[in-house]
Amino acid sequence: MIAYNPRAWFTFIFRLHKSETLSVLGPLLWAVAAYAGIVTYLEANYLNDPELRSHTQSISIIYTILGFTLSLLLVFRTNSAYDRWWEGRKLWGSLTNSSRILANHFAVLFANNNQDRHRLAQSLIAFAQTLQYHLRNERAPVNPASPTPWDNAPHQPLAVHQELIRQMHQAVAHGHLTENQLLHLQPELSDLMNLCGACERIKTTPIPFSYSVFLKKFIFYYVMIFPVVYAQSMGYVVVPVTAFILYVLASVELIAEEIEDPFHGDPNDLPTAEMANSIEKTIHRTMA
Repeated sequence: MIAYNPRAWFTFIFRLHKSETLSVLGPLLWAVAAYAGIVTYLEANYLNDPELRSHTQSISIIYTILGFTLSLLLVFRTNSAYDRWWEGRKLWGSLTNSSRILANHFAVLFANNNQDRHRLAQSLIAFAQTLQYHLRNERAPVNPASPTPWDNAPHQPLAVHQELIRQMHQAVAHGHLTENQLLHLQPELSDLMNLCGACERIKTTPIPFSYSVFLKKFIFYYVMIFPVVYAQSMGYVVVPVTAFILYVLASVELIAEEIEDPFHGDPNDLPTAEMANSIEKTIHRTMA
């Protein structure tokens, strides 16, 4: 996730990063500008007819209505994408709280049992670490010096959760924990997998294909029609204006595409690695 000062807004005007529209769609912007120049040249030299001018002025009214419709679609698109991003942030905030609560319970219940406390701490840390890799379709790195039961598991967070439950029942069997204490911890243990499933729901459920394709087509046709409608009234000024319209509309769509999957690891996605490391530090401090 990109760190920035929200008050230094003037510097944003001159700041570019690798996901910016100018770097992603640069060739298309030049192609659209060339297309607008060709349309303007043709209308100025070969299609400069008063009747055609009156027709294009009539079309401009419809074009304005289409612009309003497009703006509504873009607002819905960005809102739905940001809702997914913000829901992902709330889920990881809940994961942090659940991990802290479990760490506090483990620290108190196993205050005199260093071995069990250490094993539970490692498993609790591993859940957040494996989850952030799992949501990026990657696997958590394996330490050959200290193999774990979840190293080769197909679903590593699930395997970590199973290990946590196994360790808790093992503590009950050895008399280090009572059945009532385990029952008291069960909701927090279940919350870990509920949070994992909610993150997977965001990850595996993209914006419907037909809606995404239609919006891209709408933006493309809207930009392509602009020089046809306004070339005669604006002249060659329509060339940079057409490119700028594409820049604005495509930027909104690209931002929505980037943040609709907040776990992918793009520059504007959630800093899940940093949050997992923060959880690890908190657990170490709590259960030291």
